Amino acid sequence: MTPSADTPADRLVLDAVGAAFTALPEHARVAVAFSGGVDSTVLLDAAVRVGGASRCIAFHIHHGLSLNAGEWLAHCEAFAHERGVEFASWHVEVSRAPGVSVEAAARDARYRALDALCAQHRVHTLWLAQHADDQAETVLLQLLRGAGLSGLAAMAPEYLPSGARAARARPLLQLLRAQLEHYAHARDLRWIDDESNADTRYARNALRHDVLPGLAVHFPGFRDALARTAAHAAAAQRLLDALAQIDLQTVRGDEEGALSHDALLALDDERAANLLRYWMRTLGLPAASTARLTDALRQLREIGDAHSLRIDHAGQALRSYRGQVYWEAGDSADPADETAFVERAESVLTWQGESVWRLPQWRGTFVFSDASADDPDAIPVEAVARGPLVARARGGGERMRCVVNGPSRTLKNLFQEGGVPSWKRDVPLLFVGGELLFVPLIGVNRAALAHDARQASSRYLRIEWREDLTLA
Repeated sequence: MTPSADTPADRLVLDAVGAAFTALPEHARVAVAFSGGVDSTVLLDAAVRVGGASRCIAFHIHHGLSLNAGEWLAHCEAFAHERGVEFASWHVEVSRAPGVSVEAAARDARYRALDALCAQHRVHTLWLAQHADDQAETVLLQLLRGAGLSGLAAMAPEYLPSGARAARARPLLQLLRAQLEHYAHARDLRWIDDESNADTRYARNALRHDVLPGLAVHFPGFRDALARTAAHAAAAQRLLDALAQIDLQTVRGDEEGALSHDALLALDDERAANLLRYWMRTLGLPAASTARLTDALRQLREIGDAHSLRIDHAGQALRSYRGQVYWEAGDSADPADETAFVERAESVLTWQGESVWRLPQWRGTFVFSDASADDPDAIPVEAVARGPLVARARGGGERMRCVVNGPSRTLKNLFQEGGVPSWKRDVPLLFVGGELLFVPLIGVNRAALAHDARQASSRYLRIEWREDLTLA
């Protein structure tokens, strides 16, 4: 029975949580992913009021990314215990490898830990506290990065991830952030403010703080409109998946997990790409970009059934052999990975003090900013200005020197040594006057600065490569 509600926000939150409990088997327990922020605080508090403490368990993931993480853990444990709710936490190590988004790595680690806690405590439903504003931000981010229908579908109200024990549900997905905050203030709840949420270097925070307030003034119903867009995209994606299931039965190869080379290529490119996306999901592989899928189909058509086909993606390699197309464990030490990059036309810039150089075909930008002479990545301005800058793709065999008097090393070896996975190495190399100057994820080629080091410079620069969006 829903407890009495004193405010409109109370009624909205309690009704949403009550509906989520009604969808569960009688007496089934739910786990709440409890970060301690206002959203998950409201969800846990309302779950206890509606279902009772005995039906709830709070799971907190300690990422260790903030100096305050220990205090947050203590706060969450105390909050749960005040309400008589069982509490469990899990400490994760977040990868900080070059080329890997810390935010994405933290998110992946968080969900793996939550799944492990669900299995450990025999919980079959995990509640997440995302709301309508989160959904709107997600749809906009996906639109801005040119995502397909599966991306625009954004966050599902309920789903069971492949390989996960517990279904994930979002009881608050139809409610606004402001409504949750009204509930929290009316209940005099205490919550955590994560300082990273104010950092507008990340796209989601930039949308939240700089873009959405303006949209709310001119398009007050934008959240509902974007939610409808997500629902339409999800419906269309289900139809595409149904088509892919039919095609998979026709194109399935003789070997388990493989496709028939000829049957796959009998489909037109759009239908074949749709099948490849679905097939990769069934194998548990991360989604590939349209450019990568297009290149895979191009190579399959041009190379035919040659054993030399190899396209690296997420630690796996797409191969074709004896009429079968299949994925096998990739190894970045294999020389074949040097041939897996998409061909792009060179871009040339005669640098005249520009602070940014946008490269649309690479979906990113070179940024030139002032640096001090003692910055380890500082480059004399003369080195950048002495010839046209050329951005081009790797051709294989390029070498550079990371230390002034150190040996010349291949980029492949440097990527491997830095722990950069093969699918992250498709970055533009920056040349000046025909000489390699800078490589994203590796740094400056000291050999290119040898003749500039003999004379002092009045100004130094730092070069950075920034992808179009840093998703949080």
